[in-house]
Amino acid sequence: MKRARAMRVAVSAVSFLAAAVWLGGILVLGAVVAPIVFHMVHAPDSADAMTTVFLTFDKVAMSSAVVIALTEAARSRFGPIRRVDLARLASVMTAFALAFIQGLLLSPKIAELHTQGAIRNVGELGLQLETTHKWSELCGKTESFALVVFVVLAVASDALAHHAPKDA
Repeated sequence: MKRARAMRVAVSAVSFLAAAVWLGGILVLGAVVAPIVFHMVHAPDSADAMTTVFLTFDKVAMSSAVVIALTEAARSRFGPIRRVDLARLASVMTAFALAFIQGLLLSPKIAELHTQGAIRNVGELGLQLETTHKWSELCGKTESFALVVFVVLAVASDALAHHAPKDA
């Protein structure tokens, strides 16, 4: 019984750490780093720098998504799956999918358009860049929301498991 509880706590800790790295990275890059870089560094160097930062962070986000997927697989072995667990899984699957869309499609497309000399809203390439960038922003915001929901539901799920009858 103590061993099972220790495993549940360890799995939750790994999951929370991965979620913190992932969500924290999105928030810091979007709310702090990008505005400073775009304010202090002239174009196109600012765009090139942030493209490199986001391409690198996408690897962190996708790795965090995989870690959380593995912890969720482990959690499924700890007991019955409840509604809160299904909601938690739906939120993390949403974030997982968005991390991979961002990392495998959107960020590389933005990088490609920058390489081709695109400037947002200037010419055909600039319009493509603007559209892709807007999708990327929406993806990041939705991913963040899904991760917040995941953390809240994971805490709720852990609290319910902690207060479950001992024979369950």
